[in-house]
Amino acid sequence: MAHIELNEVGLSYFTPKQETEALRDVNLSIGRGEFISIVGPSGCGKSTLLSLVSGMLAPTKGRVRIDGEDVSGPSRKVGYMLQHDHLFEWRNVLNNLLVGAEIRRMDRGRARRKALELLERYGLGGFASHGPGQLSGGMRQRVALIRTLVAEPDILLLDEPFSALDYQTRLKLSDEVHRIIKEQGKTAVLVTHDLSEAISMADRIMVMSQRPSTISAVHEIRFEEGEGLSPWQKRQASGYNDMFNAIWKELDGHVVSAL
Repeated sequence: MAHIELNEVGLSYFTPKQETEALRDVNLSIGRGEFISIVGPSGCGKSTLLSLVSGMLAPTKGRVRIDGEDVSGPSRKVGYMLQHDHLFEWRNVLNNLLVGAEIRRMDRGRARRKALELLERYGLGGFASHGPGQLSGGMRQRVALIRTLVAEPDILLLDEPFSALDYQTRLKLSDEVHRIIKEQGKTAVLVTHDLSEAISMADRIMVMSQRPSTISAVHEIRFEEGEGLSPWQKRQASGYNDMFNAIWKELDGHVVSAL
C-alpha cells in the first residue's frame, strides 16, 4: 500500500466571474520512507500539492489518501517545514520545540524527553536554553526540523526550507536534513526551485507542467556509485550532470511553452 496517494486529483479556484484550473489529473504514489522532490515552473502549484497532502486544501476532483484513508482535513500523520523557521523569539529553543506537541496535546513530559534527545543527537544539545536570536540561520532550520519531529509525524512536507539561507549553509544543511530524515525513517516530500537540491536529496523527482498543472515526468535518482549516497556524494556522482541537464531541458520546455 502506498503511504501517500493522489488519484486523478484536480483543483480549481472559483470567483463570481470565473473558474481557474490550477491542477489537472495529478497521479502520484509515494512509498513509506521514500524521499520525493517536486520541481516545476514558478506558479505551477507545487506548494498547492503539499497543501492537498496536508489536508489544508481539499481537491475539487479526485482523491488524496494517506495509508489508504481519504484525507479530509489536517492529519496528525503530517508535519510541515516551511521556508521560514517561525521560531518564537520569546521562547527558548526547548520551549520552541514543544509548540507542535502542545498544539496536538501530547504528553508534555514525553515530548520534552524526545526534544532533548533529538537536540543532543543532532548537535544542538548545548542550546536548549538559548534564544532563537542566538542561533545561526542553519541552526534555526535544524531546530525547526526537530520541532516538527517532536510531534511524531510519519510524513514531512518541506516547502523551500533552505531558500532563505546562503549557498554554503544550504549545501551543509541539505546533507544534515537528508541524514536526519533517513535516520528517522520518515516519508518526505520536498518542493524546491533548486534543481541541484532536488536531485541530490531525492529518491525520485516529479516534474510538474505549467498550469493547469500535472506531473509530466518522473525520474528515478540512481547513480553507478550505488545506493545510500549523501546529497554531497550525489552531486559528485558520474551521472549527476547528465541527469541535471535532462531535467533542466524538460523544465525549460515548460517555461518556453508558456511564453
